[in-house]
Amino acid sequence: MTQPPTHPFTGHLARAAAAPPHAAWRPEDGALPALYLSHGAPPLFEDTDWMTQLFTWARSMPRPTAVLIVSAHWEAAPLSLSSTDPHVTPVYDFGGFDPMYYRMRYDTPDATELGARVLGALGGGDPVHQQQSRGLDHGAWVPLKVMYPEADIPVLQLSLPTSDPDRLLRLGARLRALRDEGVLVVGSGFTTHGLPFLGRSDVLGQTVPGWSTEFDAWAAEALARGDVDALADYRHRAPGMPYAHPTVEHFVPLFVTLGAATVAEAPREPTIDGFWMGLSKRSLAVA
Repeated sequence: MTQPPTHPFTGHLARAAAAPPHAAWRPEDGALPALYLSHGAPPLFEDTDWMTQLFTWARSMPRPTAVLIVSAHWEAAPLSLSSTDPHVTPVYDFGGFDPMYYRMRYDTPDATELGARVLGALGGGDPVHQQQSRGLDHGAWVPLKVMYPEADIPVLQLSLPTSDPDRLLRLGARLRALRDEGVLVVGSGFTTHGLPFLGRSDVLGQTVPGWSTEFDAWAAEALARGDVDALADYRHRAPGMPYAHPTVEHFVPLFVTLGAATVAEAPREPTIDGFWMGLSKRSLAVA
């Protein structure tokens, strides 16, 4: 679908089209990093600065052979895999936005080969259910539409089967080998996500609530130390709880990302930080 000519996403697409060609991943490039990103909802398409940050981040890495993403918006056990079919309709799992966002598409190519690679990486552990009718939810297709607007990279979504950090670290470790094949492994959430506790001035970007800044600063320090034990015990150690995460599905994809790291305990610096409508959009890459 097309956007109004003055819409910020129209400008983003024009800038992306004018960018130099994106060099494809080659085996000699080595393993791609794994990402944790704060993904936004449809209003991400109205934030020029944030779209530029995400696109620049994507272009700082080789163009992946495929993307495997775990999103806060698909909590399902047993472990499940989205449709491998091409051009599957996205999941419009949001409400109250401009009708144009419910007409947006992200028509990625066939992902059958990627599905086989993911199943191979997961090995003979817990069974993986193929949900061939399920498309990508907004935690996946919204940021990827900004990062890779051509939609020419195979993408699959893996469900979030638990909120237990240790189990998610182990799941990420099982996906680590995919990075050596040029697959971009992504955990998609939001570093703070206390939507029920946002005030009008927070949403308008005039203020940031204390619980959001406190949790963000604590997470930043723990990541900078590589303190996975502290991060995994965030419910008890992090200031700003439970307001920063009244439900935890937006924070725990971080542990899939850390599990996919070569060394989970290595210090981690943010690639993107700052706040959006009072929420921390801290995002990072791990090698």
